[in-house]
Amino acid sequence: MSAPSPRPSYAAFFRIPHTRHTFTAALIGRLSYGMVSLAMMLSVTEATGSYAAAGTVMALFGATSVLLSPARAALIDRHGPRRALIPMASLYAVLLAALATAAWRPGTPVPALGALAVAAGACTPPLGPTVRALWGEVIEDKRVLQRAYSLDGIAEEILFVSGPLLVGAVLRFAPPAAALALCALLVWAGTLALVLSPAVAGVRPAVTKPTARPGHRFRGGRALLQPVVVAAGVGLSVGAVELLVMAFAAQRHHGNDVVAWVLAALSLGSALGGVLNGAVDWRTPARVRLPLLAGGLGLTLLGAGLAPGLGTLTVAVACAGFFVAPALTTSYLIADEAAPPGRRTQAGAWVNTAVNAGSSGGTAGVGLLVGHLPLGLCFALSGTVAVAAGLLSVRQADPRPGRARGTRRSVTAYPAAPADAPRSAAATCVAPPGPPGTAGP
Repeated sequence: MSAPSPRPSYAAFFRIPHTRHTFTAALIGRLSYGMVSLAMMLSVTEATGSYAAAGTVMALFGATSVLLSPARAALIDRHGPRRALIPMASLYAVLLAALATAAWRPGTPVPALGALAVAAGACTPPLGPTVRALWGEVIEDKRVLQRAYSLDGIAEEILFVSGPLLVGAVLRFAPPAAALALCALLVWAGTLALVLSPAVAGVRPAVTKPTARPGHRFRGGRALLQPVVVAAGVGLSVGAVELLVMAFAAQRHHGNDVVAWVLAALSLGSALGGVLNGAVDWRTPARVRLPLLAGGLGLTLLGAGLAPGLGTLTVAVACAGFFVAPALTTSYLIADEAAPPGRRTQAGAWVNTAVNAGSSGGTAGVGLLVGHLPLGLCFALSGTVAVAAGLLSVRQADPRPGRARGTRRSVTAYPAAPADAPRSAAATCVAPPGPPGTAGP
């Protein structure tokens, strides 16, 4: 268990026993999620020769991965990471490997590829929510927990930028299916290393009492409305940015390489915002900051719609990214505080699902609008969604003090228990890597 520090820094997080091992292991597994969308899209396209088939398979994989995330997280809470994660990751890796094998040679029927993708998506291990819930268990100091979540968000940005680059490196020597097989290996190896961490070994499964009504299974549901609403709004807004930037570049006769640079500015802004957000000891409560962060994102996207050229747009998009990681980090912090004992993984998974589903919806929605409305108006609409989510979340803010941190358990006090969807597929299959604001399972 961590001890309160008068002036905690990012280094204070890594001084907690076993955090380096756990953090690194989770990153290895989650790197798979930064690669899988591009690897799967290219593999299915090469196997079928059809972009439509690849899009369908990706949509099926993304839907089951994102929408079933809370159910998989509930298994983690109920049975503990060791009992639940290993079978889940093993089955997911086997199904991904089977999909890679089926896509290795052209001619595999699309329904077979789709069935394997659906099954794999349903088994995606929620490494992100699991490791964030673990930090909530082992870290007593709320300021150190804030830095842990900020580091998690920054690392995720790096993973989802480096993942497609790693796929590109594999393609220099092997077919796309090899990259998909590498995804299977990474997620299995990372999950195994994670559950073998001494920090995870002390986490006991939640003890649940049967209830007459299913609605009582998650008593923190109402308190989760604010972070879930904002996460969905942030996902919708940022999910629209990629397609809008592509349309902006095409309208001004720029190449696709320019799009990559603009989206890189978005990721850079998000990472910088995450670093600064984690470094500040906030006096303003998280539930008050969250609507302001959503509003800041929305207003900067409104400004992006007025950009006269690519340089101005890049600056505006980078400023918008500055609010993304802080908004999501704050959402996860609120969800952790709102979660009843033994339900932290589920709470984080609901936020995770909201941002991923929002990202898919934002990409699909703006795809219907581009070509029918001016781009400036499309940017304005995407920003309005974030502002509206912030305003709506104000009504969900709980003015009462948060749950006392003293209710946290020290995992070192327990014996070992007996033995994060990838980014929204719909958002990343157009021109991966996707924008920041989406989260791995």
